[in-house]
Amino acid sequence: MTVTRCDALPAAALETLLAPSGLDVVWLGENAAIPGSYWGEPEAGLIGNRLLVRPDTPVHSALHEACHWLCMDEARRAGLHTDAGGTDTEENAVCYLQCLLADELTGYSRAQVFADMDAWGYHFILGSAAAWFAGDSDDATRWLVQRGLAVAIDGVVRLPPARAAR
Repeated sequence: MTVTRCDALPAAALETLLAPSGLDVVWLGENAAIPGSYWGEPEAGLIGNRLLVRPDTPVHSALHEACHWLCMDEARRAGLHTDAGGTDTEENAVCYLQCLLADELTGYSRAQVFADMDAWGYHFILGSAAAWFAGDSDDATRWLVQRGLAVAIDGVVRLPPARAAR
């Protein structure tokens, strides 16, 4: 499995994307343990308002965990350690939001996150992340729009203008 690693991104790309939301990116050494990693190393970890990554952490993993945090209210964030919890629909919303944010992350793209998600082994009924995003994500988009994390304009779901401008 070959996926894009965090060290392939330009310096401070993750921080630039996530800091305005209040999520701090904590870089760990190449062989350091990753506290708060649900799937184990090298996958990203979440503890409180900290996203923990190593140079070899997959970018899609960092985005996915960041999106779990973005989808939570303050009460859930306060007790966050490793397992983000949430419903199946929220998990779908997290996946959709990570695809939207991929285009906002300098040095990455939506096409790359789709490829990385497929390589990692995300399972979608339509067979690929891109097919799911385009044709089977209505529950996710409704969830995001209802919470103001996305907007639907002319049938296209995207980040709200204030988020996309960052």
